[in-house]
Amino acid sequence: MSEPNVVANGVQLRSNRRDLTVFGVTAFLVIGIDQLTKFLAQEYLLPRRTSGEGPIEFLGGFVKFTYAENTGAAFSIGSGITWLFTLVAFVVVLVIFRYARRLASLPWALALGGLLGGSLGNLIDRMFRAPGPFQGFVVDFIQLPYWAIFNIADMSIVISGIGIAILLIRGIPIDGKPVLLSAPNRVDS
Repeated sequence: MSEPNVVANGVQLRSNRRDLTVFGVTAFLVIGIDQLTKFLAQEYLLPRRTSGEGPIEFLGGFVKFTYAENTGAAFSIGSGITWLFTLVAFVVVLVIFRYARRLASLPWALALGGLLGGSLGNLIDRMFRAPGPFQGFVVDFIQLPYWAIFNIADMSIVISGIGIAILLIRGIPIDGKPVLLSAPNRVDS
C-alpha cells in the first residue's frame, strides 16, 4: 500500500512517515553499533593497552585498533572544557529533531539520522562515563596513519556531514518541496 500524498499549494507531496522511520532507525543503529564497539574496545583493547601488548593491527598495520579516552573534541582539542562540548552536542541534537519534523526526503533522513546517532553516541559517553555527567571521556579505538584515533560515532558524524554538504550543493530540499527558481525582480524605469 502506498503512502498517502498531501497536496500543498498545488504541489503533491508524499507523507514523511517513511522518512521519519528511516531517520529513527538510522540513528538507533548508529547508537547501538557505536556503544557496542566502545564496550568491546573497553573489554578487549583496554587490557591490551594496560598490559603493554599494543594495538591490534589489520591490513599490514594500516588500520589499528587501540584504546584511547578522549576528554576533548576532535584531535583531543579542548580537553579542559568537556562540559562545553556536551552542551553543544545537546544543542545539535535539538536542532536535528527540529529539522527532522520537516523530513520528506530519504537522503536527508539517512544523513540526519546518521548525524543524530553519532551525536548521541558521543553524548552518551560524555554523560555517563567518568569523571561524571557533562565531563565524561569518549572512547576512541580506530586509528589510521597520520590521523587521530576515532570511533563509530565520529565516522557517522563525518559521513553524515559530507552527505548533508552534497545534498545542499545539489539543492535537494529536506522537505521534499520542489525548488522553484524564479527570475529576479526587475524594476523598469
